[in-house]
Amino acid sequence: MTINHTTPYSTQMLTSSDGATVSYLTIGNGPAVIVIHGALSRASSYLEFARALAEHFTVHLIERRGRGQSSPQGDDYSIVKECEDVQALQAHTGASLLVGHSFGGLVALETARNNRSFSKVAVYEPGVSINGAISLDWAPAYSKMLAEKKYLDAFVEFSKGTGPDSTRNVPRELMKQMIPSMLSPEELEMMFSLLSENLREHQEVARLDNSYENYREIPAEVLLMYGGKTNSAWVDLSMERLAAVLPHSTTRMFPELDHFGIDKRAPQEVAQAVSSFFLNER
Repeated sequence: MTINHTTPYSTQMLTSSDGATVSYLTIGNGPAVIVIHGALSRASSYLEFARALAEHFTVHLIERRGRGQSSPQGDDYSIVKECEDVQALQAHTGASLLVGHSFGGLVALETARNNRSFSKVAVYEPGVSINGAISLDWAPAYSKMLAEKKYLDAFVEFSKGTGPDSTRNVPRELMKQMIPSMLSPEELEMMFSLLSENLREHQEVARLDNSYENYREIPAEVLLMYGGKTNSAWVDLSMERLAAVLPHSTTRMFPELDHFGIDKRAPQEVAQAVSSFFLNER
């Protein structure tokens, strides 16, 4: 797949059902695809993935609430609002194809329930919690650190609570030294600016714990994707249970990728798999 890294995109806005503003980026030509980003990220974080998809599709990257020109999450925030925003974008663009990553994957699955607007859905490690596997044990300390404006400490607490199993045994002080060397200043600034939104989103993940049986209602074909190097027990469990309950699903594992395969590690490789799925290629 040849990627044009200079392919221009446009920024547009629409109004959701509750009057909220929803911003989105559009790139490419062809059948319409909506892409839903994960927590601690923005639509622009998935531009390389979108540019790869744009070889065959018109890609609409939704900017979820609390980011950019989209409205704040608000006091009445819930995943229902996220789904309403995606449905508003679907009605506006006519998209029948949907992609979601992590928390965005959970939004995609919730949106696709009993919704025949989407014929195919591709999710990369959707944030589906089963038997409390994605817990909120980290939330009290995280909230305290946020209130004290100790953003790096809060980020470390979140990473230890939800990250790869190998991360949980790393001392906090060591992680505080490691993280700034692993992420660019721009990435850190973006993540720190979204810490409050991240907490509300993970509260929704916890609220929906063990509701995965509802996904039997999804009429669309679903591509379940995960990284062989993610090293998180919750991912293995969710992939197994989702494959069992989804009426029409295919599972694809990327041996060399982790949780961030779709946006950071190998967006072109993941986009190739998604394109083949959407185009009925084998």
